[in-house]
Amino acid sequence: MNKTAQHKKAIIEALEQSLGIVTSACKKVGVGRTTFYGWLNDDEEFAKQVKDIENIALDFAESQLHQQIKSGNPTSTIFYLKTKGKKRGYIERMENVNTNKNLDLSDLTDEELEERLKQAKRVTNG
Repeated sequence: MNKTAQHKKAIIEALEQSLGIVTSACKKVGVGRTTFYGWLNDDEEFAKQVKDIENIALDFAESQLHQQIKSGNPTSTIFYLKTKGKKRGYIERMENVNTNKNLDLSDLTDEELEERLKQAKRVTNG
């Protein structure tokens, strides 16, 4: 096994221990983040292993959330319902009422129009 392969293996092990925290894993192994992300972009098998660890970390976080819900933590319950219960109506919505039906945008610069568009998208997408 060459040095790069050894480093990749060590990074994967360090990622498992740190629940996917890249900076921690890279520091532990002595590999730069730039190198890590180069491997991630260039090596499909390495990227798959990293993705698997990310899913394990997400599973762990979800299990912690469920434990907090079971223990009666209202903030965790609200968070869960807002993220997973949207189809059942557990969502906060902002209602925007446009009182200026004939908004004249002709005097705005391209930059101002872009900013207005970004604001509208933020409002629409939450």
